[in-house]
Amino acid sequence: MQLWKAKETVVEIGKRLWQRGYVAANDGNISVKIDSDRLLTTPTGESLGFMQPDDLVLCDLKGQVLQGERQPSSELLMHLEVYRLRPEVEAVVHAHPPVATAFSVAGIELSGCVLPESVVVLGAVPIAPYATPWTAEVPEGLRPIIPKCDAVLLQNHGAVTWAEGLEAAYFKMETLEMTATVTHYARGLGQVNTLGVAQVDKLMNLREEKQVPGKLVPCVTDPNCGSEELVERVVQRVLEKIQDKSRS
Repeated sequence: MQLWKAKETVVEIGKRLWQRGYVAANDGNISVKIDSDRLLTTPTGESLGFMQPDDLVLCDLKGQVLQGERQPSSELLMHLEVYRLRPEVEAVVHAHPPVATAFSVAGIELSGCVLPESVVVLGAVPIAPYATPWTAEVPEGLRPIIPKCDAVLLQNHGAVTWAEGLEAAYFKMETLEMTATVTHYARGLGQVNTLGVAQVDKLMNLREEKQVPGKLVPCVTDPNCGSEELVERVVQRVLEKIQDKSRS
């Protein structure tokens, strides 16, 4: 990617994250590879919603500054670890989307096969153990997870997504937050229905057919979806609710 184009794209993605409320104050960071030896990263201490192209920092893949007046993101070590373990990845996005972050605070993984789009793009989203921000603890905690998937929740911290391009990494963050939001609402309504094995198998076949890039951990299915057992469970739940109401 040309350097000037990469700067414009990073600034645009930063604005999107801020406008959607995925970051507050100086939270979050973005990086994108310029070529096999260099990457562009957001600076430390700057709101992603108000960056200018000249604020961005050009580094090598060891984190050494090559160009720029600012210091690189304080979470650069995390980005470098992703690039080291996944050489095909070209961009990393770290943000604090509220609902997804709430799941990380509650210690609840987004593992269910809830939305078809999420099943195909993200799969199950694990939670990395808590690590002190801005330290080497963060990449160390991510190390076992990075090779397996393209999205992770950071316990009591936020979320990280990565992909073959910057916009794709950002879209994974959007999909993650949408999945968390829908799951949260469904839990509040009292029922989260997950897709069944056969339904997910069809989606995985389509994923392979369409050659969707990236890696994922398979999400958790409902083995009884569409079966007589599921119907019986639903009927039983309805009867229980009717009985509860009659008692009250």
